[in-house]
Amino acid sequence: MATELLLYNTLTRTKESFAPLRSPHVGLYVCGPTVYGPPHLGHARPYITFDLLLRYLTLLDYKVRYVRNITDVGHLVDDADEGEDKIARRARLERVEPMELVQRYTLAFHRAMDQLGNLPPSIEPRASGHIPEQIEMIQTLIERGFAYEVNGSVYFDLESYRAHYPYGQLSGRVVDDLVAGAGNERRALASQSEKRKPEDFALWKKAEPEHIMRWNSPWGSGFPGWHIECSAMSAKYLDTPFDIHGGGMDLLFPHHESEIAQTTGCHGCAPAKTWIHNNMVTINGQKMGKSLGNFITLEDLFAGTHEGLSQAYDPMSIRFFVLQAQYRSTLDFSDAALSASSKGYKRWIQGLRALMSYEPAVFEATPGPNTTGPGGLLDPDVLDAKARAALNDDLNSPVLIATLYELLADFQELRNGKTQITPEAWNRLRQTVQTYVEDVLGFPLTTLTSEEDSGTLQALDAAMEVLMSLRQEAKASKDWALSDRIRDHLTHAGFKIMDDKEGSRWSR
Repeated sequence: MATELLLYNTLTRTKESFAPLRSPHVGLYVCGPTVYGPPHLGHARPYITFDLLLRYLTLLDYKVRYVRNITDVGHLVDDADEGEDKIARRARLERVEPMELVQRYTLAFHRAMDQLGNLPPSIEPRASGHIPEQIEMIQTLIERGFAYEVNGSVYFDLESYRAHYPYGQLSGRVVDDLVAGAGNERRALASQSEKRKPEDFALWKKAEPEHIMRWNSPWGSGFPGWHIECSAMSAKYLDTPFDIHGGGMDLLFPHHESEIAQTTGCHGCAPAKTWIHNNMVTINGQKMGKSLGNFITLEDLFAGTHEGLSQAYDPMSIRFFVLQAQYRSTLDFSDAALSASSKGYKRWIQGLRALMSYEPAVFEATPGPNTTGPGGLLDPDVLDAKARAALNDDLNSPVLIATLYELLADFQELRNGKTQITPEAWNRLRQTVQTYVEDVLGFPLTTLTSEEDSGTLQALDAAMEVLMSLRQEAKASKDWALSDRIRDHLTHAGFKIMDDKEGSRWSR
């Protein structure tokens, strides 16, 4: 299937024309959350980004298998090879079973993703449910000389790997960077007595007596390393290689670099053809982190309960805020920026909803070249071409949003009678708007936010009271025709009108 879609490949550092390995099927793997705490602002960006990619690939008639995992074991504190498992530590602090904690925060993550308008993945595997696949992969790496066992733990032998394959092409990092792991040099150096080289990383760790989460393996009781999980699960459900591997820039090194080494050592090829990374979210110019006191959960955002927020923010306002920036640019969050974006979203979506409900005056075009509409963005073919051009340019969502803003200006010209459009073109235009606003960008055109819904219902109640009063006056003056006409119109609009000896009542 031919397409002009260009996607930035982190591996080659260029925009490349997207061509699936097994068209029309597309394999997409995105690293999911480590579920040891509530979903936060940092989760919003990657999953909205790859939801947009999923939606657009679907529009292009690709059959996408979207795999997004749940990490529920093996992710150690500070991303190191030593120390406590993040989930086990949090479970100990909260005095619950680790899998009880996992279930609680997995459900919270799903709720937040639903609220943000993200479609569910095709498959959502858990790391703890794929221990056999991880053990099998580690055994293959040992057999091929790319891993070794010591004291019940297994480490990836980077020196042996580099004798056959290049390392560091994705991140541009050198082997010395691995000595510090993911930035925790003390813990990485502490395990040198076990490792042949300090840059080697864990595939399987021996479980100490106090370690709760453990499984039997050929090397004794233990648990998998963080990196091997994604390699095993992506290979199981997407084969190797697959089309696209995605995640945040924070995963590029060491996680994704380690995935490439593991999969290449096991299968002889990298896991994915194209690597896509969204840039980071900062808060008031600072990296978001619990230690900095600027950590904001999505629940706090939706409820407005964080001390740094002036109000509650509708989830669709958060989605709009994320998509207003191209996914590879830094997204700096502040209450002021989100407040401005939220106001912009409300004007934008209300304008588009007004367009969808508008019925223009009937205009029958005379035969000729201009029978599809007046031109400009009110021409559905022009709008479709500009929308596709924006998305084909590495998912440039801000350009698409700006194009739809421009459409609203042209729509105002139509409402003011300065231009006309045929019924056929108008119907096609509305279909095009629905395709890109609802189906691709993920914003509902028929569902109001809670704030909008509250204000709309208040206005509706007031209008209904006026209509019911007019109908009562018509009945009092025996103007039965007017009384029946009001009742019939309201019934047709979806209201139930009830007349009895006590008067008239209505309900939705």
